[in-house]
Amino acid sequence: MADSPLRALVADDEEPALAELVYLLSQDSRIGEIRTASNGPDALKILQASDLDVVFCDIKMPGLDGIDLAKVLSKFASRPQIVFVTAYDEHAVAAFELEATDYVMKPVRPERLSQAIQRVVTHGAAPALPSPEETDDEVIPVELAGVTRFVQRSTVRYVEAQGDYARLHTGQNSHLVRIPLSTLEERWRDAGFTRIHRSTLVALQHVDEMRVDSGRCAVRVGDDWLPVSRRHTRELRDLLVRSTSLR
Repeated sequence: MADSPLRALVADDEEPALAELVYLLSQDSRIGEIRTASNGPDALKILQASDLDVVFCDIKMPGLDGIDLAKVLSKFASRPQIVFVTAYDEHAVAAFELEATDYVMKPVRPERLSQAIQRVVTHGAAPALPSPEETDDEVIPVELAGVTRFVQRSTVRYVEAQGDYARLHTGQNSHLVRIPLSTLEERWRDAGFTRIHRSTLVALQHVDEMRVDSGRCAVRVGDDWLPVSRRHTRELRDLLVRSTSLR
């Protein structure tokens, strides 16, 4: 794909936005053929009849919105990459769950669009996670609304599993990343993270309180109470005692 210009489809029901995006894409040498559609059904017809590399797609469109279009495309034997271009940031999580290559916010800045095109060229590869040997405090790149932020492991209080994804909870925010909980459990074990439930990892240093009531255990992390499964209760208690004695 990197050796030849990308064949693109731009789908947007607002004519000024469609024209602007077509113009910006036409100025990039990595983009070749550009097709257009003003709604979801027309976009789907073009995609069924043409072999295209990437769809730059609005989300709120009549007939078939961008998220629904992406769900249909996910069933294609050979599907084009999808870059959502939208004024709404609340669909970012759904977009990345559908394996969108990027999520660009309107108004579109040329430099931001260039970044999205580069991700398409490189097959949407996410930044590689640094290994624990490379840094004392691992940094995780997270995507939201077309912006890449970097979260330090030391700021993560606990992690919840969400299918093949994990949600990192810091003091003020949470971030969805494309990393299975089991991977983080193994990777962060030596950094003081431990499994307390089949769907939860917790950072021992952020545990403020442990409570056992009627045989049920829970820990408080900031303002959140997290259940601890029976099989992990004894191990967690021992770890907390050891970690406290070392502080």
